[in-house]
Amino acid sequence: MSQTEQAVRSIDGLELPPAGTWAIDPVHSTVGFTARHLMVSKVRGKFASFAGTIEVSGEPAESSVEATVDAASIDTGEPNREAHVRSADFLDVEHYPTITFQAKGPLATSGTRFTLTGDLTIRGVTRPITLEGEYLGVMSHPQMGTRMGFSASGEINRYDWDRIITRYERFLSRVRVPVPASVPEAR
Repeated sequence: MSQTEQAVRSIDGLELPPAGTWAIDPVHSTVGFTARHLMVSKVRGKFASFAGTIEVSGEPAESSVEATVDAASIDTGEPNREAHVRSADFLDVEHYPTITFQAKGPLATSGTRFTLTGDLTIRGVTRPITLEGEYLGVMSHPQMGTRMGFSASGEINRYDWDRIITRYERFLSRVRVPVPASVPEAR
């Protein structure tokens, strides 16, 4: 019997990962977004630099998540747009270099589906956000160790952050944020 088989626990027929600290794997994870541009097209992008941990508790509702994104690492495939989004018109990375998310206690909604409500901080303003997610499971790999996977996404409204973008008010209000992640157990 492997370490994973011994440590995996089952709650309501769902195999959950062992309790402990898990680090988000940036190589097998993405922090991305989709935003409307001028209300007629969608721009997709991602942040290249991010880190985070998931504290899996013996009681799943007491688990927690902390993540930090390097705001300057935005990548939309267009250098001029990226420079503009880094500017004071949008993220103001000179004064606010990180975006953070902290949450406690995912709530199971059905099977592998869950919601996670936490605090998202952008430009120094913190607001609650609820992510809809799916737990993808836990497995053991001979070279990569024990890993769990999940995906989560939510939608933010820039007005919730005290109208972060003032000059472009009518062009961009909602941003969809998908976060697929692979999470190896911390050693």
